[in-house]
Amino acid sequence: MMYVLALYLLSQPGSEVAALESKHLTNLRQLTRDFVRAGEGYFSPDGTLIIFQAEEKGENPFYQQFILNVATGAVRRVSPGVGKTTCGHFHPSGQKFIFASSHLDPEAIKHYAAERALREEERQTKKRRRYVWDFDRHMDIFQANLDGTGLKRLTDSPGYDAEGSYSADGKFIVFCSNRSGEKNLELYIMNADGTNVRQLTKAPGCYNGGPFFSPDGTKVIFRSDRKKKDHLQLYVINVDGTGEKALTDDENWVFWAPYWYQDSQHIIYTAADHSDPNARPNYDLYWMNIATGKKTRLTYAPGADVLPVFSPDYRQILWTSTRGPDRSSQLWLADFTPPRDP
Repeated sequence: MMYVLALYLLSQPGSEVAALESKHLTNLRQLTRDFVRAGEGYFSPDGTLIIFQAEEKGENPFYQQFILNVATGAVRRVSPGVGKTTCGHFHPSGQKFIFASSHLDPEAIKHYAAERALREEERQTKKRRRYVWDFDRHMDIFQANLDGTGLKRLTDSPGYDAEGSYSADGKFIVFCSNRSGEKNLELYIMNADGTNVRQLTKAPGCYNGGPFFSPDGTKVIFRSDRKKKDHLQLYVINVDGTGEKALTDDENWVFWAPYWYQDSQHIIYTAADHSDPNARPNYDLYWMNIATGKKTRLTYAPGADVLPVFSPDYRQILWTSTRGPDRSSQLWLADFTPPRDP
């Protein structure tokens, strides 16, 4: 129903979608175009660069990492180009970045054919696959210079290591790993050089991922399906593992991709109603006061508005959207006016 409503709004004269969104989002513009799909972007500390994942037009059907110069629009690939990558994130110094990659998988290239076969089946049947994240056991976290040189492996435990991000002081990385067992996707914190790994969450048998340190360095926000498989809810936990708290509690909805606002008291995130198995969920961006739980919807376009992040000055939002003319997943940017708390 929500998806149908969004389609209706988008078709109205003057676009009611724009009217609804303009209270908090203005000057919307699409940043990426020359990719099959692109998304999950993060700003450099000075706001001049964006690291993001995208699928190039060519042999490899999986995401690689790219850096975009915001002023000039110039883009360059900074990952090896083989296998899969995800979750690029700049170090606070602005001189390096981390990302997860499966390029060391000796059979990485062999997986391309299987993915292309699935896409051809989708094209012929006109039925889209249900989205499922692949916890590739060959995924590890790597560090590199801004031009992609100086590649250094930071994790080497068997299994999936990915979804990493730095603390504001650059001393630590929080990430997701199943190093304690294939079905135990827990959060861990390690030093920025990959040493001194310690477990943060303890919820075995489910997924805990997408973590980010709060700007003040005291908390980590993340998503987990511990209440209902694949139905993610949002959580916050102190960096010492105490004080874990659920921020959402509606098993009919999926909540994910939380990201902190500058005051460490508000977040932006993605959510969709999954209560009707016959309806296509419409993902939108929301704002939340984590103390009161008050939520404000920010986007109303049909399709998917996901993975929002703030610019370093918190005046803009960067996110992944299918709102463009060709409905492909691409990066979008907008000026942001925060909702007012009551």
